[in-house]
Amino acid sequence: MTDSPGIKIQRSTGLKITLILVSLFFVGLFLFLPLIEIFRKALQNGFSTYFSALADSETRSAIRLTLITALLCIPFNLLFGICAAWALTKFDFFGKKFLLTLIDLPFTVSPVISGLVFVLIFGAQGWLGPWLMEHDIKVVFAVPGIVLATLFVSFPYVARELIPLMETQGSEEEQAALTLGANGFQTFWRITIPNIRWGLLYGVILLNARAMGEFGAVSVVSGHIRGLTNTIPLQVEILYNEYNFVGAFAVASLLAFLAIITMVLKTFLEHKETDL
Repeated sequence: MTDSPGIKIQRSTGLKITLILVSLFFVGLFLFLPLIEIFRKALQNGFSTYFSALADSETRSAIRLTLITALLCIPFNLLFGICAAWALTKFDFFGKKFLLTLIDLPFTVSPVISGLVFVLIFGAQGWLGPWLMEHDIKVVFAVPGIVLATLFVSFPYVARELIPLMETQGSEEEQAALTLGANGFQTFWRITIPNIRWGLLYGVILLNARAMGEFGAVSVVSGHIRGLTNTIPLQVEILYNEYNFVGAFAVASLLAFLAIITMVLKTFLEHKETDL
């Protein structure tokens, strides 16, 4: 004896409602409640205290270093992502699968381990340490080390967003443009970039969020030098460990605000990609 269509619809409706309620519960518990608590703690002593915490010289230095690091990482990883996605989707070559595996490496390696690798390479006792010290070049426990560590943990995002998009689109339009006499540069700017622009922006947004919020790798290579090598996440840790909870949550609210902006832009770009 089989179920009637009405019973099947009722069961599927009940399952749908259950899944929605479970999803909303976890989203509220692990996303909205922490966000609300961050802003509540940050503003519990009023806006004057909140802005005073953000105006602290060490906090301003951390914000400045975080922005500089993100601005340096975005163009490099943007260029890498476009080149890697182009190579992997438009050409066949030996080692293609290996390159794809390497792109996923930062997703599988702990950020702390990646930071330690940079210390072992560029640190005073590392492979290049003596040569760097001889030429008075500072990498580890300085801004270059922070940029390198952030570059490593964030470089897959643009490539990983573009690769499936470009595979779906194929290469027919590029081949048609080349057949009609366009050169490679013209094909890239007039055909490829317009076709991937929303995916490109999507990858840059995720890249920027990861670069500004990175903690593990940066913590290892920064040295935690106040006012010099502390980024926003490291500044939050220092303030919290010093029991300056209002200051810690005030600085953390900047990252929370970044997360909210990232989610809004991510949703917007997903709708744009769907419309296309």
